[in-house]
Amino acid sequence: MIFMLTTQRGLFKSAFMAHLTSSVEYGLHCLLWLVGKEDQPLSSRDLAELQGVSPSFLAKIFPKLEKAGIVLSTGGVRGGYVLARPADQISFLDVVDAIEGDKPLFECQEVRGRCALFGGDAPGWATAGTCAIHAVMLQAEKAMREALAAQTLASVGARFGSKAPADFFSSFDSWAQGRARDRTARSGRSAKTTPP
Repeated sequence: MIFMLTTQRGLFKSAFMAHLTSSVEYGLHCLLWLVGKEDQPLSSRDLAELQGVSPSFLAKIFPKLEKAGIVLSTGGVRGGYVLARPADQISFLDVVDAIEGDKPLFECQEVRGRCALFGGDAPGWATAGTCAIHAVMLQAEKAMREALAAQTLASVGARFGSKAPADFFSSFDSWAQGRARDRTARSGRSAKTTPP
C-alpha cells in the first residue's frame, strides 16, 4: 500500500505500509461480495474461487473477521458467511485491525541514542522527547488510520457498483445461487426454494 503525506516540502510518497499483507486485500474484496447479500451467504470456498485464491488462504482470514464481529457464519449445506452488521457500519480500519491486529506501522528503535560519537553514553539532549523520525511516522499512521476509518464497505461497494454494468450483478447472483444448489445436490438434501 502506498501512503501519501503532505509535508512542508510537498508530497511525500512512501511504501512503508507494505506490511499490510495480501490478507487485508483479499479480505476486503471478499467482504465487498457480501454487501447487500444478507439472504445469500457465500462460503469461503466460493469466495476463494471468485477471487482466484486458495480456499485454505481464505479459511485463515474469515475466522478473524468473525471474531471481530464483521461476518457471521451460517450453518448448513447452503450456509456460508454474511455481514454481521450493515455495510455502512464496517470501516476499512475495522477490517485491517481484525486481520492484521492493531499494531503500530513503525517501531522506533531509538537509533538516535546509539551514535558512535556518544561512546555508549548518549547525552540527554539526544534522546529527550519523541524521536523526530518516530513523530513523523506517528503522524502518518494517525492520518492513515483516519482515512481507513472514513471508508466503509458500503461506500466502496457503491463506487464499484457504479462502475460495473447492471448485468454483472445478475450474473453474480446466478453464479452464487448455482453454487448453493450444487452444494445442496452434493449433500443429497432437498433444495429450499429461493425467493426471487
